[in-house]
Amino acid sequence: MGPSKNKGNNEDYTASILSTLAGSSSGKPSMAIKELRKLVFLSLQCDDDDKASKKKFKKAVQSLEGNNQVKLDEDGTVTSLVKKDKKKDKKKKKKKDKKEEAEEDGEVKKDKKKKREKKDDDDDDVKASKKRKMDTSSREQERNEERGEEEEEEEEEEATTNEATTTNNETIIPKNDPNKNKKCKGNPSGITRLFLGNLPFSVDEDSLETFLQPAALTHIKWITDKETGKFYGSAFVEMRNSKDAAIVVVDKNGTNLMDRPIKANYAPSRPGDVWPPKSKVWTAGKQRSAGGSGVKAMSPKPEGCTKLFIGNLSYDIDDEGITKFFGNVDAEIKAVRWISHKDTGDFKGVGFVEFWNTEACEKAATLNGKTLLGRPIRIDWDASNVN
Repeated sequence: MGPSKNKGNNEDYTASILSTLAGSSSGKPSMAIKELRKLVFLSLQCDDDDKASKKKFKKAVQSLEGNNQVKLDEDGTVTSLVKKDKKKDKKKKKKKDKKEEAEEDGEVKKDKKKKREKKDDDDDDVKASKKRKMDTSSREQERNEERGEEEEEEEEEEATTNEATTTNNETIIPKNDPNKNKKCKGNPSGITRLFLGNLPFSVDEDSLETFLQPAALTHIKWITDKETGKFYGSAFVEMRNSKDAAIVVVDKNGTNLMDRPIKANYAPSRPGDVWPPKSKVWTAGKQRSAGGSGVKAMSPKPEGCTKLFIGNLSYDIDDEGITKFFGNVDAEIKAVRWISHKDTGDFKGVGFVEFWNTEACEKAATLNGKTLLGRPIRIDWDASNVN
């Protein structure tokens, strides 16, 4: 991840910390401080190694702790202490309902008055129109009526174009939706921009849209390495409205997409950010698919190589399963090493396999792209053990 140009102010950090704790995958408003910092940095697009960002994060945690909004335990666990006042919320809701009822009554009265005025105007227009028509020939009258019908059709088409826009998959998304950022249950700030993490490398626009249903997204920004284009397994998405965003954070967070429990958090855009992006799906490589499509070609084989990198693995994989898989091509395994996250210990879905000789390694490499436990395995040469 490249260095960030705008690392956000203290308010961005405090808001992101509280939002991340509220959307914790454990169901409890607490998590390890290292994991919390990592998710906050991702949502604010900060560099993990940036010292200034780390200081701001630390200062924000201390400020929240001083305000009794969070608690930092000795073991490094941060817990949110923010609680909702149910009685206060009920009073606010009753007050709001009364206000809305009063506004609705006022609007109904205004509408009735406008209809009466419009009817009077229409009656006047009809009388004037009849008088004009009496002074024209029947042929001119027919031409005027045809011209009027054409103009009405053009106005209807223009109105339809202004009211809605069509996305790549022909989903109609209204513009200027009054409910776009409306506060709702599970989304008190009305945020529509989300961060999604721990996504499978084979995810694409169609599979992600299907997974998030009944919620609908309008834009996707896959997070990739700026230089190599390698997919990081995370993305920012813009939802149709705040209600759909709440569905994802509340109902989809922690559920499996292609055997991976995804992470979903609110990630409001910062001032100056270009969001949502101009195109519906955006990546550094401009692909609809996050990790590309088809079987990825392997790199040139190093001479004497006996070790392979294996990726896009199912979370159910184990030593026995991988041994049987490569045993199908008579490739006997010498050792297996699975890779896990340093902070959480969660399996990353990748690993390394060493074989007894280069011939067995070559046989195993022929399985690149083959399905293992429902997922196309990704294989490449590893030269770390080549002298």
